[in-house]
Amino acid sequence: MTAERVHCPVMLAEVLEGLALEPSARVVDCTFGRGGHSQAILACLGSGGRLLALDRDPAAIESPEARILREDSRFTLQHGRFADLKTAVTAMGWLGQVSGILMDLGVSSPQLDEAGRGFSFLREGPLDMRMDTSRGLTAAEWLSKVGEAELARVLRDFGEERFARRIAAAVVRQRGIEPLVTTRDLAQLIERAVPHRETHKHPATRSFQAIRIALNGELDELAAAQSQVSEVLAPGGRWVVIAFHSLEDRLVKRYMRDQEIGEKLDPRLPVQPDSTATLRRIGKARLPGEIEVRENPRARSAVLRVAERRPV
Repeated sequence: MTAERVHCPVMLAEVLEGLALEPSARVVDCTFGRGGHSQAILACLGSGGRLLALDRDPAAIESPEARILREDSRFTLQHGRFADLKTAVTAMGWLGQVSGILMDLGVSSPQLDEAGRGFSFLREGPLDMRMDTSRGLTAAEWLSKVGEAELARVLRDFGEERFARRIAAAVVRQRGIEPLVTTRDLAQLIERAVPHRETHKHPATRSFQAIRIALNGELDELAAAQSQVSEVLAPGGRWVVIAFHSLEDRLVKRYMRDQEIGEKLDPRLPVQPDSTATLRRIGKARLPGEIEVRENPRARSAVLRVAERRPV
């Protein structure tokens, strides 16, 4: 496990500061990955503390790190998605009693590094991109049947790709000749379709990101999970989110803001109901420090936000 610590869980000090855990806390890590954050959280807990970790990736559930942490009686790991948050917590008997929730969004370093997962255009591998390899279409299967207009929308909305229509048209043309099977197939097609390159950014970056987000329903999963946070947390419990994409961060930022304000009521009502605000934001959005970005370049786009459950 020591060697794996080079994965460097992103913004670890800021995560622990944001969670502000007591030794007896009940905590949920919604993205176990390779256990970097979970291991640090367990180190903050006493004998009465408990940690429930979730991950939709079967490889994370069966990883050596998971097997080692399972030896700790305070730790439970389950195969599950963000949207399973309330169900998993209820099964533990913790609903409304959780002191901290961590959501580390996006794809993990092991997923990017393993060519066979198909997440990275830098590594030749099957065009898979599923976070949960036990279900759903692969990226190759999805690209073989998605409509041109829908593909262009995905590339534009989820990847903010300027040349979405050109890339979508190229995909449809190519699959009429020969299917796209590998990451290199898709990356090279995008390179040919994009007329202008951004400095220091591969032309396939935005498209791979967009297809991954769409294929895994990542924004829908996040929206479902964050709607459950207030019910899961105990009063004073903290919710910490690390986002790596502007769409994810925008979704979290707006939700935290809306839950802080509560439902807007007509001021002319003679009797005002109690406030519907459920959360309050803690501090401002935080970014990784220069040293962390230098040592772990994948942290460079991270944005961390914290909110606290208001008293009932």
